[in-house]
Amino acid sequence: MGSGCALFSSRHAPWILVAVVLASLQISYAQDAPPPASTSGPASEEPAPLTTMFSHPDSPPWYVAGQINVISQGHPSFPALYSGRNSLQPKAEWRTSEVLTLFTGLQLGPQTEILVDVESAGGRGISDALGLAGFTNLDVVRNPDLGRSPYLARAMIHHVIALSSDSQEAQRGPLALATRLPARRFELRAGKFSMADFFDLNNAGSDSHLQFMNWTVDNNGAYDYAADTRGYTFGVLLDFEDHNWGVRFAESLMPTVANGQHLQWNLRRARAENLELDLYPKLVADRPSALRLLAFVNHANMGAYGDAIADFRAHRTTLPDITAHPLDIAVKYGFGLNLEQALTAQLRLFGRWGWNEGQHESYAYTEVDQTWEFGGDYRGTRWGRSLDKAGAVLVSNGISRVHQQYLGLGGRGFLLGDGALDYGRETIEEGYYNLHLWRGLYAGFDLQHVNNPGYNRARGPVVVPAIRIHLDL
Repeated sequence: MGSGCALFSSRHAPWILVAVVLASLQISYAQDAPPPASTSGPASEEPAPLTTMFSHPDSPPWYVAGQINVISQGHPSFPALYSGRNSLQPKAEWRTSEVLTLFTGLQLGPQTEILVDVESAGGRGISDALGLAGFTNLDVVRNPDLGRSPYLARAMIHHVIALSSDSQEAQRGPLALATRLPARRFELRAGKFSMADFFDLNNAGSDSHLQFMNWTVDNNGAYDYAADTRGYTFGVLLDFEDHNWGVRFAESLMPTVANGQHLQWNLRRARAENLELDLYPKLVADRPSALRLLAFVNHANMGAYGDAIADFRAHRTTLPDITAHPLDIAVKYGFGLNLEQALTAQLRLFGRWGWNEGQHESYAYTEVDQTWEFGGDYRGTRWGRSLDKAGAVLVSNGISRVHQQYLGLGGRGFLLGDGALDYGRETIEEGYYNLHLWRGLYAGFDLQHVNNPGYNRARGPVVVPAIRIHLDL
């Protein structure tokens, strides 16, 4: 295993010290607070077990928390008839990634709060995150040269406008601090955030820290959502929520180049619109259900695969090159469907479908033009481990015909390019078991089997085991 497995190494000490000190302030606040008034009636139920290292009371106007996630992952050697610069390497390898996040928030009033998060992402992914559309570790930054220096991940203002007098319980966390919200409301957010914080969410398949690890399992692979290399953007988000449905819209910034670290602030040159409708029907008795319908439109200086192929055949480029074009503000759009259904108190099923037009280059997330997935998770209550969870999923990714031709002629995207292509859908099976050890400490065991890595039947299959240590402070 790589050096990243040293969870509490010296370079992490300042982060951990800050989180521990600030969290201890919350503990002190909770201990100094007056006890709740006594109430008549039967004794209350046993309190829920603590799932963070430190308690986080709901009463302070401020919020401080943290997390550390370490994933060690690798693969044995696998067959490959040929490899290119952007290929998953066929030789055995093992890599470790680390993500540390400090979450902070401050309530300015009953309806307004400021949320600021600082993060560090270090280590590397197998083959530096190249060669797979459905890459096996969502924590990996697609440019390892950025290093592990701390950066501002989120900085947003969040304002709630009540549209009804009745309210409902809400869970306090890094993205919202109120413990009760109006049942009918508008929410406004502005600042820096990740589109995946609010769009295409799925309770069974959106969290690489406690659930699945694959990029195209935790997110819709065909959703080329606006983001810099680390996965964040600046934008404005409007969200209307009612009792059993909701709709949200966001306008956000796109990167200046595909997979770029810098964002384009001139909205005439680049921007992204995102729209999602959430429905919560009652399909199976009283078990929770969710149906989410997603649409997105990206405007950016994107190349077209057909143009890159035409330039190559006209001998204007030595290989098809999606970046070799003049400034051209193109449009890329797509749609997504997201489902989840609880069948019992322990068992949930989920699925996704996604499609984008596939004529313009994959720009911000990954190289997928069509995708579908189906899976589920199961809570370990039956064997006395109610905080343990096991999951299994099948995801199949594809690309458009012109995208296939581009890669087959030797073209490269920002993730893929073996030098040739014997096309086949990239299909991945993933299973995990997440073990709750104590308070906020978890250990996860994950196994992925990838067929046709990078859509290439001349390479693979490859098996990718992983071990994960997660700490919620």
